[in-house]
Amino acid sequence: MQLDEIPVPDPGAGQVRIRNRAAALNFFDILQCQGKYQVKPPLPFTPGAEVAGTIDAAGEGVTGLSVGDRVQAMSPWGGFAEYSLAAVSGVFRIPDEMSFAAAAAMPIVYQTSYFALKHRALLRAGEWLLVHAAAGGVGLAAVQIGKAMGAKIIATAGSEEKLEFCKSQGADYAVGYRDESWVDRVKEITGGHGADVIYDPVGGDITTLSTKCIAWEGRLLIIGFAGGTIPNIEANRILLKNISIVGLHWGEYRKHNPAMVAAAQEDLFAMFRAGQIAPVVSREVPWEDVIPALRELAGRKTHGKLVLTMA
Repeated sequence: MQLDEIPVPDPGAGQVRIRNRAAALNFFDILQCQGKYQVKPPLPFTPGAEVAGTIDAAGEGVTGLSVGDRVQAMSPWGGFAEYSLAAVSGVFRIPDEMSFAAAAAMPIVYQTSYFALKHRALLRAGEWLLVHAAAGGVGLAAVQIGKAMGAKIIATAGSEEKLEFCKSQGADYAVGYRDESWVDRVKEITGGHGADVIYDPVGGDITTLSTKCIAWEGRLLIIGFAGGTIPNIEANRILLKNISIVGLHWGEYRKHNPAMVAAAQEDLFAMFRAGQIAPVVSREVPWEDVIPALRELAGRKTHGKLVLTMA
């Protein structure tokens, strides 16, 4: 990656141009830069999928949004820049009390966890929800949303500092997952019942071990493979406990049912206004420091979200 000057883009039909004030970093940004993500932009490209700022220009046919609106936006790439384009289906006006940094940290991770828990896992109040990598972006969103939905939360993370952070964000229990003892700890916490829903953005051995502490008729949510390994799940475990293995590729909802995405965002804003959820920006990073910030994210040295800020 290198910082460069390129022409300011003009919005096409159904697009707006945003003067960015903040852009959030995600783990998939790293995979995209490495050519390992399912979305592969043509080279050269500008990474960045979550931004917040003010609408600077609108293309033909844009309705419901105006120049000067404070917004958050989602795009496949292009966000780590002073100006970026977004289709109106991925642009939402933000509450007056929401900062640009918090707005940039919200869209994809909270949408992902909302769809996973509400639509894919059908999480019910009173159920046990186990969230892996709970100090990260999507994990933290799952903890907050799960708590708002009335679940009992067990969070896993890789350090004592992150475990304490998870409890500060609403987790009822926090368990280290650096060795396999976390499986027995989950069984102990739930009184032998197991976790009704397991939120797994890690993959690898974490997924395999999760099938050992999932409840009868539990739902294992496959969110991603941040650990770098795609697991193989033994089908007999699915059969014996009547469990469901449920996948979530949230981006497909934007293509197949954008109305659901818009409705989810309104619900998330309502949760934000009610104080049930709050994007956690662990640090605001000057825009020109994007490369070391991504390296920090890749090294699992962060919690919440790192956000780039533009002057």
